[in-house]
Amino acid sequence: MENSEEQQKYRVRKLENSDKSKGFIELLQQLSVCDSVSDKEFEDRFRDLDVLGDDHVIGVIEDEASGKIIATGSVFIEKKFLRNCGKVGHIEDVVVDSSIRGKHLGKRIIKFLTEHARSMGCYKVILDCSVENKAFYEKCGFQQKSVQMAMYFP
Repeated sequence: MENSEEQQKYRVRKLENSDKSKGFIELLQQLSVCDSVSDKEFEDRFRDLDVLGDDHVIGVIEDEASGKIIATGSVFIEKKFLRNCGKVGHIEDVVVDSSIRGKHLGKRIIKFLTEHARSMGCYKVILDCSVENKAFYEKCGFQQKSVQMAMYFP
């Protein structure tokens, strides 16, 4: 179990506009294709997401010592007609900096995102992951449900 000093050092918080300069985009590049993003593009997208409030939350962990963003993930809330107009949380873009994995930061991000979905009244939270990451998400309480399908556009 982590001590409280470690918990304080690696606190999860919501993404801030200033996080671009703290390596946020470079961290996302460890996950998938993420070309460089200009300051203006970042600020515009940050504003777009900020308007959505609690319906789209990006959590980050900043390493207080280095000032770098070392973990992130997002959750957005889908409002449905099913299940008495229920809500579903969708977790996306979870990544921990490769230089600091193994410190349970991914679990902390997932907990932050799932607790947010629960607090928003979601009846479930779902995510897609690679086969290699399946065991990690099972440790976080997820279970395999179905098959993911995708169609990419050029």
